[in-house]
Amino acid sequence: MPKSSIPVDELSAEQAREELAWLAAEIEKHNLRYHTQDAPEISDADYDALKRRNLAIEEKFPELKRTDSPSDRIGGAVLDKFEKVTHRAPMLSLDNAFSDEDVIEFGNRVRRFLKMSADDPLVMTAEPKIDGLSLSLLYESGKLTVAATRGDGTVGENVTANARTIADIPTTLKGDAPDVFEVRGEVYMTKSDFAELNRRQAEAGKQTYVNPRNTAAGSLRQLDSSITAQRPLKFFAYAWGQVSELPADTQMGMVEQFGAWGFVINPLMQVFDSADGMIRHYREIEQQRANLPYDIDGVVYKVNDLALQNRLGYISRSPRWAIAHKFPAEKATTLLRDIEIQVGRTGALSPVARLDPVTVGGVVVSNATLHNEDYIAGIGSDGQPIRDGKDIRIGDTVTVYRAGDVIPKVVDVDLSLRPKDSKRYEFPTVCPVCGSPAVREINEKTGRADSVRRCTGDLFCPAQAIEKIRHFVSRNAFDIDGFGEKQAEAFYNAGLISNPADIFSLRQRDETAELRLKDREGWGEQSAANLFDAIDARRTVDLHRFIFALGIRHVGEGNAKILARTYGTADQFLTAVEEASDDEGEAWSDLNNIDGIGPKVAQAIVAFFAEPHNRAIVEQLLEQVRPADAEQVAADSLFSGKTIVFTGSLERMSRDEAKAMAERLGAKTSGSVSKKTDLVVAGPGAGSKLKKATELGVEVIDEDEWFERVGA
Repeated sequence: MPKSSIPVDELSAEQAREELAWLAAEIEKHNLRYHTQDAPEISDADYDALKRRNLAIEEKFPELKRTDSPSDRIGGAVLDKFEKVTHRAPMLSLDNAFSDEDVIEFGNRVRRFLKMSADDPLVMTAEPKIDGLSLSLLYESGKLTVAATRGDGTVGENVTANARTIADIPTTLKGDAPDVFEVRGEVYMTKSDFAELNRRQAEAGKQTYVNPRNTAAGSLRQLDSSITAQRPLKFFAYAWGQVSELPADTQMGMVEQFGAWGFVINPLMQVFDSADGMIRHYREIEQQRANLPYDIDGVVYKVNDLALQNRLGYISRSPRWAIAHKFPAEKATTLLRDIEIQVGRTGALSPVARLDPVTVGGVVVSNATLHNEDYIAGIGSDGQPIRDGKDIRIGDTVTVYRAGDVIPKVVDVDLSLRPKDSKRYEFPTVCPVCGSPAVREINEKTGRADSVRRCTGDLFCPAQAIEKIRHFVSRNAFDIDGFGEKQAEAFYNAGLISNPADIFSLRQRDETAELRLKDREGWGEQSAANLFDAIDARRTVDLHRFIFALGIRHVGEGNAKILARTYGTADQFLTAVEEASDDEGEAWSDLNNIDGIGPKVAQAIVAFFAEPHNRAIVEQLLEQVRPADAEQVAADSLFSGKTIVFTGSLERMSRDEAKAMAERLGAKTSGSVSKKTDLVVAGPGAGSKLKKATELGVEVIDEDEWFERVGA
């Protein structure tokens, strides 16, 4: 499923922007298929390659990070049929490694963060990565009280009754256990049990299942727990969430304690003190993979020392102290039947290849998204030929490469099999949805046409308007129960909603409408009432969700949280943004210098609110909804709400670790000193920032004083 064969380092900004748009949509689709519907269309390797390509582009072009960036998302949406459970500690995903070099760099990255030398010991665990369904088990006073799926990482599904039917999950822990302990692990089905289940299904004339992972997930999500009890589900314990106390000080010690409590733990888990040992173990497990009784898709490495794990902490979606070393995938050849054009939220025209279904790595693939018209024509980002200048045509036999280290892509075309009557593909110059001109803007710096062709219809274009509404109600934005992609499109096409603000007046308008929602096809009195109640329930929403839902370019979930934490309230955020329109004023400087924001994102924010239509919709929204003030982390800390700048060379920890520590204490970190700075922590070599702090009378302390104040 290629989008581009162009190396990330060679992408232009426009190529990167267009590909990030495609990746966001593609990954979201597969999240839904995998986590919510238990019916994936691609393999884990394909999915990992998509996310890795997305992250690589974001790291190269941080200013292009999207509001719906897959890097800030975990898992899939929660099914409506189960009670929701908010995880006491988020269930995060893991970053991925796809080569030995990636594993070595992971270790180096950990050392840099902790300011460790190459000679300092760094012990890690290595264990198989089970291909199953993540499950969290909460034990109180040694008794199982709640079992929940990962869901979106923050909210999962309550499957307690079903989990109690799994023999590997003890309902009471053996021996002494902390008052509160949340055990996490993977529910799975062995290959032999899966084969036997399919045999019984076939004999009974019933539908057989696709693979053990999907079957295990579907079995755990049965509304009738007696059905779950009939399925041969198993469970490996390997992690934990909220605890009242830790019974060990290492990762290995914790897992061994799980075994003592009555859980099944993986016998292939080992401890290593070098990258060479970890990689050697990976090779050994890879060789055993076909003969293992369960499916795995890689090996997970974790820093063994829990104190170091705590220092390393987390990024938005994954821990810094762990990584998954994934197994590689394969190639396949198939026929390209058609090329269709899809229009995204920003108007980008994305070509989608429709393929003869082909099995690659055990997964059937029937479509792929091509990059842009230049890529189809055999032209690279530098204007030079790619694939030896061979263009891609409908009817071509193409080779699809599916590997872990790059996004799945069409790497070649077999000209010997090209039909004699084939014709070059003519990329449309008008939007296939609204008929507006589709143009390639000229890059002022290079004088070349951008690779992305965009519809100029903006909100006149139904495709763009619908995508904006879909984004607004998505799970990391307003997350309105019962209001998904289908409803967004149906309501727009029916003239019920033209922009996000219309959602919150829907009930009122429906009361006087000639055709009530309850009388429309597919709806009834109860379902309509449920939707209106779900909308009303979201009239108060977290500030970061509100900011994210607006769809400001470059403001993903992570940046939305930074902005919410920085400004605290919707009024303060909107006032600051309005004042920041003066790019020489203090408000602009403050916005621009927020750690993690920067000039590109700041410019996008200011530009968004400078557009009258956007501002009008925001004002309409604020008449209907109330963004909740941002929660203050560690409110009782001496540093809560303070703005801190770190400058110079810190000796006891890296600057990144120092910033992470400050933010855990409720502080805001900034990249520059201003009148609003409360404290500067200066190490050796501090220059202009120290000088400015002195001029402004800002308090300055050294690293030792910082540690004394935080009690470290």
